[in-house]
Amino acid sequence: MISKPLALTSGEPAGIGPDIALAAWLRRDELNLPPFYLLGDRDFLADRAHRLGLAVELVDASPEEALSRFAKALPVVPAGKPATARPGTPDATSADAALSSIRHAVADVMAGKAAAVVTNPIAKNVLYRAGFGHPGHTEFLAELAAKDGVVPQPVMMLWSPELAVVPVTIHLSLREALALLTTDLIVSTARIVVADMKARFGLVRPRLAVSGLNPHAGEDGTLGTEDIEIVAPAVEILRGEGIDVRGPMPADTLFHKAARATYDCAICMYHDQALIPIKTIAFEDAVNVTLGLPFVRTSPDHGTAFDIAGTGRANPSSLIAALRLAARMAATKPE
Repeated sequence: MISKPLALTSGEPAGIGPDIALAAWLRRDELNLPPFYLLGDRDFLADRAHRLGLAVELVDASPEEALSRFAKALPVVPAGKPATARPGTPDATSADAALSSIRHAVADVMAGKAAAVVTNPIAKNVLYRAGFGHPGHTEFLAELAAKDGVVPQPVMMLWSPELAVVPVTIHLSLREALALLTTDLIVSTARIVVADMKARFGLVRPRLAVSGLNPHAGEDGTLGTEDIEIVAPAVEILRGEGIDVRGPMPADTLFHKAARATYDCAICMYHDQALIPIKTIAFEDAVNVTLGLPFVRTSPDHGTAFDIAGTGRANPSSLIAALRLAARMAATKPE
């Protein structure tokens, strides 16, 4: 159990973040959810609850008051400029509201006021128009976690009970991903995965499966030499450090049920190689986890879904899974 609440961001205010946050709180008793507070604007959230026809009691609170308030009302901690965006229609307040919510959540967890950060989806195109200079949530969180000018390497894991995957390169075109992929990057990514799976998931000896880059892991170099020259050396380095790792393994046979039983996490070379299988297997309840940070951060594994925001059709399952996983990880004490 956690002794402090989770800090939940509102995400893009015109998206489904507010919808699923409200829906999750309504199911707190039924699902025995960990306590959380929502960073945002109470009036805005009250309007969204009214649009959705949800009887959600909202109360302004501090992070310290959230635990005692959570059972009777959803605690709302003010965070920056109030949002005014209507469902499905971002406006000039969207970027400031979303970013302020994230900054406050990180500040709270770094100050020991919250057990972990859980983030609702943001709309990167909206943030880019406002001058946002990061590829996504993951990189922004790493900058906020910097200490003495040193920015940690963030690692994106997609986790579900059936499968956990980590892409070595993330929000890049395939051409850029190929240019960035190195033995050192694979090794540093895998080290972070192993360290956090030990510290936060309670695995004594995590088992890694490293995918090949090319079809059939390069077919002994006939389909590309990258698996011989880049991926295989990384596997050897990791194995030499005592890590339980196999690879490079053909990605097309890495994700069926029998294969998944042989490893705890698949390290993949690029974004879609990792995300296609987990979104196929666990679309409703996969969780985005950022490893390598000095705090726990999880997020639903879906976007803002502008087309259904404010309609009541948004499914809170992934957020509920993210809240539960955040609490589980925060309660697992690093050695």
